[in-house]
Amino acid sequence: MSSIAVVPGSFDPVTLGHLDVIRRAATIFDELHVLVVHNPGKSAMLPIAERVNLLQKSIDEDPEMPDNITVASWSVGLLVDYCTEVGANVLVKGIRSQIDVAYETPMVLMNRSLAGVETIFLLPEPSHSHVSSSLVRQVAALGGDVSEYVPPAVAQFLDKTRPA
Repeated sequence: MSSIAVVPGSFDPVTLGHLDVIRRAATIFDELHVLVVHNPGKSAMLPIAERVNLLQKSIDEDPEMPDNITVASWSVGLLVDYCTEVGANVLVKGIRSQIDVAYETPMVLMNRSLAGVETIFLLPEPSHSHVSSSLVRQVAALGGDVSEYVPPAVAQFLDKTRPA
């Protein structure tokens, strides 16, 4: 029996911390779905299609990334519906602090209750633990260099879209 897991996120934009969690999760499971989801509680900088594109490029350009990863998006229905559709019974979430744990706990319990889907938390490498997509967006919007926090494809994209 193969193990299938899903790493959901808004990935707006994908960061090196995200890639760290994805890379490590891909070594634990036979098949890993990285799922770009719409979060109604957040206003997105990038459309979902662009996030999927940047995420796929970032994974493809990472020589250490395993080849058992599928990138997809999901914007209709519950996350556990996607898990059921692909046969996954595990969600993998990257957490940076106790604040993330507190935020994720009700969702963990609901996903388990609704569909029997378990959640595993992975901590990013310490060098990435202070970086969030929202912080990257803010720094980039104010003209700051975010290249040490995001993969090259994202840094290039942000440079091209930065107002002159």
